[in-house]
Amino acid sequence: MSNPSKARPEGSAPQAPHLEVIPLGGMGEIGKNITAYRYGDEIMVVDAGLAFPDSHQMGIDLIIPRIDYLQQHAELIRGWILTHGHEDHIGGLPYILPRLPKVPVYGAGLTLGLVREKLSEFGIRDVDTDLREVQMGDVVRIGTHFQVEFLRMTHSIPDNAGYILTTPAGVVLHTGDFKLDEEPSDGRPSDLARIEQAGKDGVLLLISDSTNAERPGRSASEAEVARNLEQLIASCKGRVFLSTFASNVHRMQNIVQIAHRLGRRVVLEGRSILKYAQVAQSVGYMELPEPFLTNDEVGTLQDQQVLYICTGSQGQPMSVLPRLAFGNHAKIALKRGDSVILSSNPIPGNEEAVNLVINRLYEIGVDVYYPPAHKVHASGHASQEELATVLNLARPKFFLPWHGEPRHQINHARLAQTLPRPPKRTLIAKNGDVVRLSQDDFKVTGTVPAGAVYVDGLGVGDIGDDVLLDRVNMSQEGILIMTAVLHPTPHVEIVSRGFVRANRELDGQIRKVALDAVDQGMREKKRLEDVRDDMYGAVRRFVRKVTGRNPVLIPLIVD
Repeated sequence: MSNPSKARPEGSAPQAPHLEVIPLGGMGEIGKNITAYRYGDEIMVVDAGLAFPDSHQMGIDLIIPRIDYLQQHAELIRGWILTHGHEDHIGGLPYILPRLPKVPVYGAGLTLGLVREKLSEFGIRDVDTDLREVQMGDVVRIGTHFQVEFLRMTHSIPDNAGYILTTPAGVVLHTGDFKLDEEPSDGRPSDLARIEQAGKDGVLLLISDSTNAERPGRSASEAEVARNLEQLIASCKGRVFLSTFASNVHRMQNIVQIAHRLGRRVVLEGRSILKYAQVAQSVGYMELPEPFLTNDEVGTLQDQQVLYICTGSQGQPMSVLPRLAFGNHAKIALKRGDSVILSSNPIPGNEEAVNLVINRLYEIGVDVYYPPAHKVHASGHASQEELATVLNLARPKFFLPWHGEPRHQINHARLAQTLPRPPKRTLIAKNGDVVRLSQDDFKVTGTVPAGAVYVDGLGVGDIGDDVLLDRVNMSQEGILIMTAVLHPTPHVEIVSRGFVRANRELDGQIRKVALDAVDQGMREKKRLEDVRDDMYGAVRRFVRKVTGRNPVLIPLIVD
């Protein structure tokens, strides 16, 4: 890596200052966002999120980004900035920060409040971190090469920021997650004037949210959702159970105000709902016209006087709404006359779980309201018209679509080319790409390690794709354990799970095949490892031939 600050060898041509943009997560995917910027001998990092497992990633609790590159260059890290408090941007911090040097971490009030809460759950003390609160519009210097201006952008959580990064190579404008809400709940719209001014001054690179790049028009305003919710809740006669993303503090605040106007008291059910509400109150982003109630305090109220805000909008089995749907809640039972509102859309991969909950709610006989039939949710991400507005204002020389799967990135790139002043060049990058940026250069020059680290229980990174493949195979074909005991008389024991129903005839046949392989190996005086492998191969072939199945086989030899 060249260092522009060092003297050049005599007779060599001067090198243009260049910046490296290195996405380690969140590029070509939705989730586990983390990006490193490197200029010379300094690195600045943005966000450290997590992702949730797909249905085929059995047993996995969370997925965090691989940070080999940061660990290999840990001494170069000068600072960290956080754009907002969603899990896909801060959820990886408890796993990542302890593995890297202590450096300043900058973020807005609610963002840092959520980070502190998260770190404390992992036993990470305040003295172990250097969290520094900023306001929108603040400018901070990180190292000698990075100057960051925090830029207000509306999203589905307060204190959401984009940023303008000034480096010796040029200016990078990063939108962060955003939409251009014209009626934001807190009355603080995106700072388009600052984006326009940056465009006039010269933006070398725009990095922009691509999540809704396939959607025409504009994303609905949170104010429109609030009006629709109030109209719907006013029509409900019994108890109302409303589930939404816990992080959507603006929506929770609106629901609290709606409930107060309609004469309903609010009960919070679910750990994450309680956590976000407490942090939001502590930093002044949630005002209560009257205190929340606990479920034990609603006994004297009529059904039409109660509204529950609960977790479970994504069908998570242990969250509140699925437990209510399947009758597993310890204190609350749904009944006819109740209304359930899902003020959310399923995250890709959660559709089946959400549909299962909705069908069960219908079977109970409650009234169920959810998108798209009812407009009770709005995306926090910009659609095509908003994306075009930012591109037109920023007027970037180069463009890097970010925060989306390849189809989102490519559609965002195509949108950019339809505008009156399209970027000179657009790149579709992947996690691990090293994107080199200078006034005349914008290209991928190499790669660094990137990918997923699986969190399973207390284990972090001790499970790989090979283990997941075994889990998938076991779930589909079952498992068959063969134990060959050699003394005093050779015999084979069979234990199976998820393979076939109890079948003495088949078990006997498998035992015979396994024992024949063992006897032959012993006669030929093979090593025990080779005898074990012979038994495995013989049983594998037999089981495939007789059953057409391919269970996970575990052969054991006891001498």
